[in-house]
Amino acid sequence: MEIKAVTFFGCACGETGDPYFDGAKATGKAVAQSKRRVVNGGGPGVMLAATLGAKEANGRTTVVYYRPELAGNFKGETAQNFADRSFERSNYVSRTKKLLELGDAFIVFNGGTGTISEFGMAWGLARLYFGHHKPLLLYGDFWPELIDNMKKHLLIRPEELEIITFVNSPAEVLVALDKYEEILKKNRHDHKNCDNNECLLLL
Repeated sequence: MEIKAVTFFGCACGETGDPYFDGAKATGKAVAQSKRRVVNGGGPGVMLAATLGAKEANGRTTVVYYRPELAGNFKGETAQNFADRSFERSNYVSRTKKLLELGDAFIVFNGGTGTISEFGMAWGLARLYFGHHKPLLLYGDFWPELIDNMKKHLLIRPEELEIITFVNSPAEVLVALDKYEEILKKNRHDHKNCDNNECLLLL
């Protein structure tokens, strides 16, 4: 089993010079150089950075757009974030689900409520499919403190913490992805009787 595509989640804000924009761009480039596809939501900020980084490495990119009619606070797609493969969904929830389906692993950068919801869905799916879950990487030195606070105040199960890997650089991202691939190779498993779209949410 290989990790062929990595979904990037993060703030739809920031530009060159912002540490998370620059980190996402460098990570997008590194992921593309490792021959993995870069996936994101097609917007600005971290999403755009991931695509730009992948393009610098002549890598493969996929974006999932959506164009809501009623969401007044939505920062939509940006023309700069043009990928070689794209999808369009009619609402935020179905778009997030598609992003979760497309990635074999997830990297979560800093962000606001949208990023929190995407992180929560990725983490929740990993808990549901623990042992067959997709890797969840949290990028940034603020994450350990945040997760520690969750442990103190929320009913977090021990296995839910095993799912998380903290990373602070593109190099650490690649190490984590390669390590997880080695685990998958040693513990090969098939999903018998899995013939519906649920299969897309697990490894």
